[in-house]
Amino acid sequence: MGEKLIATNRRAGRDYHILDKIEAGVSLTGTEVKSLRVTGGITLKDSYADIEGGELYLLNAHINPYEQGNLFNHDPERPRKLLLHKREIIRLAQRVEEKGFTLVPLRVYFKRGRVKIEIGVCRGKHVFDKREDIKKRESDREIDRALKQARRG
Repeated sequence: MGEKLIATNRRAGRDYHILDKIEAGVSLTGTEVKSLRVTGGITLKDSYADIEGGELYLLNAHINPYEQGNLFNHDPERPRKLLLHKREIIRLAQRVEEKGFTLVPLRVYFKRGRVKIEIGVCRGKHVFDKREDIKKRESDREIDRALKQARRG
């Protein structure tokens, strides 16, 4: 069984330099898993991970309420515990204490029936870094177009 992608955080690559990635499990309620499985309704736009009391939590991630959930439905914006080994959390805590690093969720997916999240150790980009990325992307597109035209004729 492979991975089934639920959602990606496309703004993370645009707004941050991604230095390291780590996979973590997510502690969810039944209606949250049902909502992800049926509708894939999760928003990672402004979410981040934070270490509190030696545990890692996902904050500001919105999981749509399950339509058939009635009174057992979940709070869409509740903090969700991320499941990592203690030594991994300690290593992440040391990296985050360095200047300008933050933990940003990059993508959410099912792996062997379990919900997993990929967390990136990131540093924020400046405006000029974003401009350089745009210039590089445009120049790569122009090179690809030129090579395509050369192959055709």
